[in-house]
Amino acid sequence: MRTILLCFLSLYLLAGAIPALAEPESEIDLLRAELKQMRADYEARIADLERRLDTAEQTAAVPQTTTVQAPGTATATADAYQPAPSIGQPAMTGGGAFNPDIGVILQGMAWSYDHDPEEYQIPGFPLSGHAELAPEGLSLGEAEINISANVDDKFTAWLTVPIHVHEGDTEVEIEEAWIETLALPAGLSLRMGRFMSNIGYLNSKHPHSWDFADQALPYQAFLGTHYLDDGLQLRWLAPTDTYLELGGELLRGDHYLGGGEGDSGVGAYSLTARTGGDVGFDHSWQAGLSYLHVDAENRPLGGHAHADEHEEDHDGDEDHEGDEGHEDGPLMFGGDTGLWIADFVWKWAPNGNWKQRNFVFQAEYLLRNEDGFYTMPDADVLPWDVNQSGWYVQAVYQPFPRWRFGMRYDRLSSDNPGAAFADSILMPGSDDPQRYSFMTDWSNSEFSRLRLQYTLDKTSHEDDNQWGLQYIFSIGAHGAHSF
Repeated sequence: MRTILLCFLSLYLLAGAIPALAEPESEIDLLRAELKQMRADYEARIADLERRLDTAEQTAAVPQTTTVQAPGTATATADAYQPAPSIGQPAMTGGGAFNPDIGVILQGMAWSYDHDPEEYQIPGFPLSGHAELAPEGLSLGEAEINISANVDDKFTAWLTVPIHVHEGDTEVEIEEAWIETLALPAGLSLRMGRFMSNIGYLNSKHPHSWDFADQALPYQAFLGTHYLDDGLQLRWLAPTDTYLELGGELLRGDHYLGGGEGDSGVGAYSLTARTGGDVGFDHSWQAGLSYLHVDAENRPLGGHAHADEHEEDHDGDEDHEGDEGHEDGPLMFGGDTGLWIADFVWKWAPNGNWKQRNFVFQAEYLLRNEDGFYTMPDADVLPWDVNQSGWYVQAVYQPFPRWRFGMRYDRLSSDNPGAAFADSILMPGSDDPQRYSFMTDWSNSEFSRLRLQYTLDKTSHEDDNQWGLQYIFSIGAHGAHSF
């Protein structure tokens, strides 16, 4: 009996101990399950954040039509509808897959003229630089290689190498090669090397970013399409609510419209002031005033010196040894040139959305004074003190995605230089040179553009109807354009 009681007591105590032993194991299981659930939750959140990051990176890789900028800066907007790139075209960002970033711009064209483009001239405005007309028929335009990268946390670098064909020869040159600071205090930045001057609105823009297939007439006549040089450029962004930037440049003066590296290799300087801002969500604007001073010692000018020589050069004679027009030297200018440029741009897009519709109004006025002397082809040295002016106004409208339509009017005028220049290309015609241009272009993406342009050219002795087709294709890295 005693043994039976001890067995029941043992079973009772064991039955009471089992729940006590099972409780810690159940709590551990609960903790383990809770930890597993927390780990699953965090992994899901991390995966969601990674997806959102990928989406943000892909969105950032596509040029945006509206940009949020620091207060006081003008809104930078795309030139046209810019849809997302296709799967086959990698979208490069400024700090992307390559170091350095490399981009190539390919351009081609086909032009038709009423008159021989090789005989093109503007009386009173001898052309130099790259101001000549594009060749007639099919031709390869300028191919442009751009290389850029941050050198380190203090400097960034840029190199532009254009490749073009001139009179059957392939020419490669260094158009831009500069270093710019990234960390100067008080809104200052310094650029060093060879660069397009910051004067005016169009001067610093590369041909592939023009709204028309050719440069505006005042730039063509006064600057040979644009002014670039070796030197230093200092800019200051003011800490104001309205965008305000002031700048200045010291330049070598060896490129047209300079010549001869005047003043011991510092033959040119420029001053610029630029302001702008937004008007509501739909409008933005920018206005600027620039001055360029160049001291030219021996600046050669293109074009034919005398009208009668121009006719003799093309009378069909194969022997030109006795032709004085070939034996004589080119026109040479020595003296001071001062160029003022006032520019204004107004942009509109409903609610800042440039993908659907946008409109851009743009105008510039250029005033040039030259005081010096011309050495004529027959070696006569004649004094020269002449004011010349030019202006253009243009409007480009995108009524729906991908398609743009534009109109531009250009005009030049000049003082009469005197009877001594009566038979030379330096004597302006009776009517002011002017042009009417109309274009339409289609952009399938940010990497491609096709353009048709018609120009009624009334700059020479005879009116010229000019038709042009142009393509512009971009591969590799390509930074966003400025305002």
